[in-house]
Amino acid sequence: MMRLFTTAARMRSIPRSSRFANGGISYWFRDIGVPERRAPLAGDADYDVCVVGAGYTGLWTAYYLKRERPELRVCVLEREFAGFGASGRNGGWLSAEFSGSREDYARSHGKGSMVALQRALMNTVDEVVSVTEREEIDADLIKGGMYLVADNEAQRERLQGHIEYLQEWGYWPDDFHMVDPSEEPRIAVHGAVAAGYSPHAARLHPAKLVVGLAAKVVELGVDVFEDTPVVEIRPGEKGERPAVVTEHGTVRADHVVRATEGFTSTLRGPRRQWRPTHSSMIVTEPISDELWERIGWEGGEVLGDTAHSSIYSQRTADGRIAIGGRGAPQRLGSAPAEEGLTQPHAIAELWHALTRMFPDVADVPIEHAWAGVLGVPKDWSPTVRLDSETGLAWAGGYSHSGVSTSNLAGRTLRDLILGRSTELTRLPWVGHETRGWEPEPLRWVGTKVVRGLYRTADRRESRIAGKGHTSRLADIATRMPGR
Repeated sequence: MMRLFTTAARMRSIPRSSRFANGGISYWFRDIGVPERRAPLAGDADYDVCVVGAGYTGLWTAYYLKRERPELRVCVLEREFAGFGASGRNGGWLSAEFSGSREDYARSHGKGSMVALQRALMNTVDEVVSVTEREEIDADLIKGGMYLVADNEAQRERLQGHIEYLQEWGYWPDDFHMVDPSEEPRIAVHGAVAAGYSPHAARLHPAKLVVGLAAKVVELGVDVFEDTPVVEIRPGEKGERPAVVTEHGTVRADHVVRATEGFTSTLRGPRRQWRPTHSSMIVTEPISDELWERIGWEGGEVLGDTAHSSIYSQRTADGRIAIGGRGAPQRLGSAPAEEGLTQPHAIAELWHALTRMFPDVADVPIEHAWAGVLGVPKDWSPTVRLDSETGLAWAGGYSHSGVSTSNLAGRTLRDLILGRSTELTRLPWVGHETRGWEPEPLRWVGTKVVRGLYRTADRRESRIAGKGHTSRLADIATRMPGR
């Protein structure tokens, strides 16, 4: 009960716009308008490639296949509309970050292969920038880099150690480095004791990107069927091609690509491959020019911190701050958030994080809060795979780094489907396997314990001045299965 009363009091103290909304897809789609839905599948059909899921992964795969082989018959099946899932709800971070275990990939493929994967992700940032320019997709994209701040000595130590660690795995000093304290700060974050910067990141408007990409693949000749729930994906066997069973008919194809990420648990079969994890966001009303002068943040950088329950944020093209993260409460059964609603506790956590970094915005109202679901593997390592015997392919498990990773996955799936052996198909995440998650309620209990440990660790580190060591509670959480 104390948590309920505390949350209610904190919510009352948060200024909310007269236009405040919670859920309803995301602010990004509220900004540009929810697109008119394309027609559903009209009945049984036959294609060369059938993609399930019209998010970034599915659309990038369709895009690169049609660019390379215009004669291919490609369709995309979507339960809602293109970008309904994480692709239209995320924080708009296009970065070279990667959640997987570098050591695990190196053990299976060698360290050089993992370094190649990291460099490929850096190049992916430029690839997305290039495609949006070439295809004239206006996604408010600015390559301003990534700025990570530490607000206590434990976070400073972690940030310095993380940068040194990454420089053993493909980063050069210019790719990620501590910011010289004598330099004028790029962003005036209150209480920051240190900061790191990487040029390999860009800010973008997620919904503008996914809507523009969907329009482009349709222009290239891809059939995109929306309002078409998929019931089952059947592997090819005994001379039969793989098939996708929907509520409107069955699609047979030479290759079927599962690009369902956080919604994979809704399909028959791979329900426990990736844990659906919820992430929440809030966005302010436009901030005055006077406040922006004090804050800075003029270069289009994406901004994060180095807490265990970390945040991610951006300055939007229309002068707002959008901030997300802080570990949205996990729902039993990992059910998708109802209508994208964000729980009051998550809103309060994000508001606290925002006003701690920028006390001057404490009177700026929140205009929108929302939530989305993403897919997390048990080992936090994403994968791309094609099973040549069944004709099934899939990619996902990006764990908070899907905006860029999905593009690399789309290009890799293209090469795998076309039967090529390329630098992309030789990257160590291709064919990577991991154990499935435990059944509920064990998964839910474990997730709650890990998040509780991380949050307590953050509080302890903030209270102990002059100590530069990570809390032991965080170490325990990190070692727990499925951290």
